[in-house]
This record gives sequence, C-alpha cells and structure tokens, in this order.
Amino acid sequence: MVDRVRTQLRPSSTAARRPSFTARFRLGAALLAVLAVAACGTDGGSGGTGNGGAPRASASAAAHRDRVEPLPGKPAPELPVRVKSADGHTVTVRDVSRIVPLTGSISELVFSLGLGDHVVAKDVTATFEQARKLPLVTRAHDVSAENVLSLHPTLVLAESTTGPAEAIEQLRDAGVPLVILDPAKSLDDVDKRIHAVARTLGVPGAGDALAKRTDERLAAEREKIPAHADRPRVAFLYLRGTASVYLLGGAESGASSLLEAAGASDAGKESGLRKDFTAITSEALAKAAPDAILVMSKGLDSVGGVDGLLKIPGVAETPAGLDRRVVAVDDGVLLNYGPRTDEVLATLVDQLYGKGGTSGNGGTSGKGGKG
Repeated sequence: MVDRVRTQLRPSSTAARRPSFTARFRLGAALLAVLAVAACGTDGGSGGTGNGGAPRASASAAAHRDRVEPLPGKPAPELPVRVKSADGHTVTVRDVSRIVPLTGSISELVFSLGLGDHVVAKDVTATFEQARKLPLVTRAHDVSAENVLSLHPTLVLAESTTGPAEAIEQLRDAGVPLVILDPAKSLDDVDKRIHAVARTLGVPGAGDALAKRTDERLAAEREKIPAHADRPRVAFLYLRGTASVYLLGGAESGASSLLEAAGASDAGKESGLRKDFTAITSEALAKAAPDAILVMSKGLDSVGGVDGLLKIPGVAETPAGLDRRVVAVDDGVLLNYGPRTDEVLATLVDQLYGKGGTSGNGGTSGKGGKG
C-alpha cells in the first residue's frame, strides 16, 4: 500500500518534486505498505487452519510478531517457465535461487509460498520479521538498480508502479529476468496475485495451497463480523506529517474493498471521490462526514497521534473527530491484499465495532495509544 502512495509522490527525473494527486495510487505493495497488523490491538482470533491442519494463532498474536507464515514443507520449483509481464514483455524464468522482490507485498507472497530462503534483498516496505536482516535495495522508496544488480539476482519481481522508470529500464537492459505484476487493489485480487507469483516461481501447486488457506481464513473472519444495523462511514486518510502530506482516499485508493468487507462504507467514495486520493480539505471532510477514520500506524504517529490528527483542518469537526474514533493498522499490511489480509480484517472489525460488536466506541483514543 505504501508503494501506491509513494508512486504518486515520486518526482520524475526532470520535474519538480511535488505530489501528483492524479497518479495511479500504489506505493508498491502495500493498500498500504504504507497498508503490518502488529500495532492494531485486536483480541479476536482468526479462524481457519493451515494445510497441515494446525489451528492458526490468533490474529493479534500473529500481528504482534509481524511474521509471515510459510506453507508447510518446501516446494520444488518446476523451471523454466514463460510468463507475461504486466508491461507486455514475455519473460523466461530459469532460476529462482536469488530473488529480489521490489515491494513488501510481493516479498510476503514469496515467503508465504515457502521460498523465503531464496530472497536475497528487500525494499523498504518489507517490514515483517523474516525480512529484517535482508539488504535494502531502495533509497527511501526509490529502487536503486546498482544495489539490485550488485546482488546478482536471478529474478526480480516488481509492480507496475515500482520506480523510478529509469531504474526498471536499467535492470531490464542488464539482462536480468524482470517480471512486473499488476498491484492488488481489492479482495478480489488476492487469489490472482498469489497464483501470478506462484506461476512465476514455478510452484503453481503451492499457489493453489496458499490461495485455499487464505480464502478459508478470510471466510472465517467474515463470519465473525458482528451484526449491526448501521453501516459506519469510514474515511481512509494517508498521512505523512514529516512531509506535510495529508490525503483523503477515494474510490481508487484500495481501501473500499476492505471497508465493505468489514460491513462499513468508504466515506470518500460515497462522497463522490472517484480517483485514488485528493488533498484533505475541510470541505472534502465535511462532505465525507466519516463516523470513523482509518489510518496507517506510522502515519498517525507522524502527525502526533490522535491529538495531532484532530489539528488537521476539518478533522475535529467530523463525527469521527468529535468521537475521537480512529482505527490504526500497521503500514506493512493494510492494503497488501495477500496472505495476511484476514488479520487486517480482524483488527479492523475489532477496532471499528469493539468486542461487544457495537459501533461507536471502538478505535483509538488519546495521544496515539489504542483505547
């Protein structure tokens, strides 16, 4: 999710550095990583079982560890494979012994499929525990082709919003097999992404198993969503206080699918915002009239917690601001739409409705702490 927003904010090599609010929203991986569940504070367990039949740990415990859960066993890649890259190229993959995923969401998929020990680098949005010691191949959110090539990768995986474009061209010109994937923007994309990455790595059977496990866990979480008479309006805000970036998500932000699955509505979308993000204004927030606000944890921290959020013009006057009703989910997984999206849904529902299943008092309160 963070990858989508970073693409929007990345300057070209010739243009002045300014945010482009009409660019396609995706920071490269992560709704959000701007979108991990670690700091979300959910107490609800997640349902389902893994392929080995063992019950999954509770969503809160898994989120707190911020660990990816690989499939049991280790798949044997069947290579070579020919795959169609999202940029139109047909790529032959012959070796997956040294993989460089250039978004956190793709890294998570490779590890989940059981090939994490083949990954030799990460980008800044790969925040989960198993990736922490890997060398970083990005400067801020921009890919460094030199850093990638120095690791002698046999396969590079990127998204259509990964950049800068010059670095991607340099990698392809160097002859490294480079497969570009379309970013995931809704729950409907979860299985597609899993299968696309699995096919590229030559492990389609593992892709089937991971998709099945993910679908079962999402279904189990959906069954736990409490019945409620209303559909709370939730506004997704992307915040980076250190860079003075304050954005309100619209229909293309990637948050709508997750909010609707949680029994809520996307306030930005419902207010008529058809693009990904627009600058926060008092008028836009008044029209959206959110009952709750969804943010990424680091974004909330960057503005000084809930107290700082309420100082942004227009926020305090919304129903969400008056109730201090803020839902915070860690940046690394919020909008990844991948194997841990059930955890995101669980923590979103828990914060939005509270343990009693009633909307109105859930979420975050105080100076950034969870209440």
